[in-house]
Amino acid sequence: MRLTLKHQIILAPAAVLLLMALLLAFLQYTYWDLSRKRQEARNLGTVFVALAEAELATQRMHSLLMQLGGEPLVDVRCFGELNGLYEHLDGATGRILQILPLPEQSRTLLRQAVADLNPELGIDVDRFNAAIVMLRPELGSLSELIQRQREKLRGLHSQDVDELVDHTAFVSIVVLGSAIVVGIFLSMYFGRRILRRVKELSDSAGRVAAGDLTPPPAPAQVHDELDALALAINHMTDRLLRVVGTEKLLEGAEEERRRIAMDIHDQTLADLASVLRGIQEVRCEGECKNGVARIEEDLRRAIGNLREVMDNLHPQTLDILGLGPALESHLERHLSKPDLPPYHLYISPRVDTLPLSRAARLALYRIALEAIHNVIKHAQASRYEVNLDRRENDLILSIEDNGNGFDPRAVPTSGHRGLYNIRERAKTIGAEVSWGASRFTSGTRFELTLPLPDAGQGA
Repeated sequence: MRLTLKHQIILAPAAVLLLMALLLAFLQYTYWDLSRKRQEARNLGTVFVALAEAELATQRMHSLLMQLGGEPLVDVRCFGELNGLYEHLDGATGRILQILPLPEQSRTLLRQAVADLNPELGIDVDRFNAAIVMLRPELGSLSELIQRQREKLRGLHSQDVDELVDHTAFVSIVVLGSAIVVGIFLSMYFGRRILRRVKELSDSAGRVAAGDLTPPPAPAQVHDELDALALAINHMTDRLLRVVGTEKLLEGAEEERRRIAMDIHDQTLADLASVLRGIQEVRCEGECKNGVARIEEDLRRAIGNLREVMDNLHPQTLDILGLGPALESHLERHLSKPDLPPYHLYISPRVDTLPLSRAARLALYRIALEAIHNVIKHAQASRYEVNLDRRENDLILSIEDNGNGFDPRAVPTSGHRGLYNIRERAKTIGAEVSWGASRFTSGTRFELTLPLPDAGQGA
């Protein structure tokens, strides 16, 4: 399974941090072990001092007992000194038993011997001598053992410090070097991999921007963000192909409309006009004259219908006069009838000075007529307004009525080609369309926003 992009980016620093954490753990363990050995050495020193203290107290108590001999009475000062020596011996023995791990038999022997030397139990020379005979060999063996351990630890301590410095320095250098190498390797590996994939996506986007609409290969499965971006570019290119195809189709249809309109103008209208002139030159009386008049009227009506068809196919005024006059002319000739709702038209004088292509002018013209037709056919409005103006760097076309209003999101595409045609024509020229609430008490406001190709041009 491929790592996600964010995990690939953080993998190298994460690996370096992990190695550094392991190094810190190793150093911590090393110094903890050294501290433990130092504490052990201090404990041995404490035990050694306690053994020396116990040995001295035992020797002094033995000397005092030798002086007492078999005297039935004991001097108070001698008893006080024996009591003090016993306290030192008891304290030293307690520290030894607390620090030094001894077999249970040795611990019992020491406790028993010290207990027998307690002067408060009575001055019994035989008991004291037996306790001293039992205690002194044990203290001597413990002193020799502690001395050997201290010598051993003293040598090991000096050796451990040197080894610790060398060992930790070597391990630190190795781990730091490994962390640097691993970090560089992972960074280069994933960096090159990501840059290669980004370059492929950039090249694909560049080819699309340059006009090569071949869709880039889409990943079979999305593993990370770059796969999602590649899939988005693939879908975007596919949709762009459909938009361009629609644009080309519309351009082809408009070009065909223009050609048909020119053919009608150059041939059919010319022929009908010639026939009309011929009929007008006919001289006859009676019923013949009435028949010729009817034919002439029908021919004039047919010529007018053909001109209307020509205007619907391709408005000549749009090419000759511009977008604003073409809209105004169409509204005056076709939508100013008494049975149609009145309208208010405002076209800014700046509109016809804007750098609009012929395709953009024609698309705006068709969109405006389609929107106005929707108002007349579906809105049941008593009036509507048409505005065409420039707002900063955008061209704004708005059509607003006081009719019933509707929600464009609730209108199905099938059977409502008008809204679909408006959206598709707007896409071909890069415009955005929206429907919202009207400024009237009811109705709908349609608005088209077209970014101008030359934003720096003065108003």
